[in-house]
Amino acid sequence: MNLYLWLKTIHILSSVLMVGTGFGTAFYLFFANRGGSVQGIAVVSRLVVRADLWFTTPAVIVQPLTGFWMLYLTGLEWTTPWVLAALALYVVVGACWLPVVWLQLRLRDMARQADRAGQALPPLYWRYARRWEALGYPAFIGVLVVYGLMVMKPVLW
Repeated sequence: MNLYLWLKTIHILSSVLMVGTGFGTAFYLFFANRGGSVQGIAVVSRLVVRADLWFTTPAVIVQPLTGFWMLYLTGLEWTTPWVLAALALYVVVGACWLPVVWLQLRLRDMARQADRAGQALPPLYWRYARRWEALGYPAFIGVLVVYGLMVMKPVLW
């Protein structure tokens, strides 16, 4: 069997897992926050952190490994403009994602504590939730552009 095609399959599946998990968990936490149930937010935020650990993080690691391996196998230079643009956006998305992970851990902890104490979520929770959401938009748009670059392989310069 062709190694390149196996790598490409793994690359595509891990990208779907990365983006799908990220979008799905963001969707649920976004709406759990708007629902206002401390218990619901505690459950959803715990599962969001778990999904990032189990699915998103491995996919984030697999993406560049399979991508660079495919470049090597095809002889395509990593300095090819569309590859450079995709890599730059991947770094930008990562720069959004790393603080999101930290924020999700804080959100989970605050929600769990408020739920156990039978209290409302503290104002810090809502500040962090707004930051978490604000970082998600550019990250999601960046990933969509990376998808476009990978599929279309445009001549950029």
